[in-house]
Amino acid sequence: MIRYSLRCEREHNFESWFQSSSAFDAQVKRKLVSCPICGSDKVEKAIMAPRIVSRKSRESAAPAPVPAASPEAAPAAQTAQTALMMAQERELRAKLKELRDHIIKNADNVGERFPNEARKMHYGEIEHRPIYGEASPEEARALIEEGVEVSPLPVLPEDRN
Repeated sequence: MIRYSLRCEREHNFESWFQSSSAFDAQVKRKLVSCPICGSDKVEKAIMAPRIVSRKSRESAAPAPVPAASPEAAPAAQTAQTALMMAQERELRAKLKELRDHIIKNADNVGERFPNEARKMHYGEIEHRPIYGEASPEEARALIEEGVEVSPLPVLPEDRN
């Protein structure tokens, strides 16, 4: 996971975690990253100091301070922004988990047969029903190009542990 300091077009500073640098780029491109203060989806990485922790100081290392956007910005405002972001992130994760649980409870897991089953339903060869399963990125792309509506099941970081 990578933590980025971010800034929107209105100069609001906030932080967010991403699985990787490419995950950040993909989410920004799809306009999935937005400012928690004004809602703008025009977001970019802000300059941030690297945080390097040695093995000796790992237990006692404190997070590197993130510089305020301007000298008059109050530390309390930064704390409020971080708390707001954390609350929004928790809420989003809870909603994604609820959606995922609903799909798993109400749909058939067809596993690796997913691309074939989805195609058969799309072309009317079998009856439509809610399904989920596995598909490679290439298989998913091919389904979308054929006009088959598919969406990835949300995977949360805690699901990988």
